[in-house]
Amino acid sequence: MPDLEALTALIAPEAEALGFDLVRVAWLGGDERTLQVMAERPDTRQLGIDDCADLSRRLSEKFDALEEQGKDPIDGAYRLEVSSPGIDRPLTRLKDFAAWEGHEAKITLAEKRDGRKAFKGILTGVEGESVKIVDAQEQEHLLPIDAIDDAKLVMTDRLIAATQALSAEGADEFIEEGQD
Repeated sequence: MPDLEALTALIAPEAEALGFDLVRVAWLGGDERTLQVMAERPDTRQLGIDDCADLSRRLSEKFDALEEQGKDPIDGAYRLEVSSPGIDRPLTRLKDFAAWEGHEAKITLAEKRDGRKAFKGILTGVEGESVKIVDAQEQEHLLPIDAIDDAKLVMTDRLIAATQALSAEGADEFIEEGQD
């Protein structure tokens, strides 16, 4: 598996050069080896299809240039997937947890803390280098960011309302095929 820290160090400046924040770099194994890159515009927390294409081209050019220099960061064939984090987005940075305060999230820790690894509840902010979440029993948990293995927002009506599309342009246009 490629070194994700090294890949992130290569990818982050390319995303930033386009005005994007890097949300996550992940390696998805299995039969189809995939390098997943999630980014967003800082002002909207979304990324349009043209933005994804621009970042994909930029990363492909960067990786091709490194390969030509004999410094290919990934051995063998792989697929590059560039996307927006989506509505039920992963939470990877302290600023993500702070930005989505008041929304429901699922958090999984790398190791048990207080007898459990999984937490689900309402994000109530950050404190230092830790995330605060209140569970269904109304108990607040303070979870160090370094202990979190995986975290993502839970799809709720409130989340849907908070993540309206950038533009509804064209949403009311219909294309009718096969009609005389």
